[in-house]
Amino acid sequence: MIPCLSKTLFGVECLGCGFQRSLLLLFKGDITSSFQMYPALFTSLLFLGLLGFHFIYKGIISQKLIVIVALINVLFMVAGYFYKHY
Repeated sequence: MIPCLSKTLFGVECLGCGFQRSLLLLFKGDITSSFQMYPALFTSLLFLGLLGFHFIYKGIISQKLIVIVALINVLFMVAGYFYKHY
């Protein structure tokens, strides 16, 4: 797996730490452990999927929807970070 640059250089986990392990757990079919490892995985995948569709099929998905999903994803990332560390 790719090491986290923030954790390697500064010793502090970033908001994305756990994404790779959580994705691997999801691929193995362990949805519960995947969510516990990184709660924002599902919103991140939704955001990346919508962003991909936006660039491939222009006009189907509005930019406003992408911004809303991005903000929801950031909220999940911050909440998951605080859940894991505090």
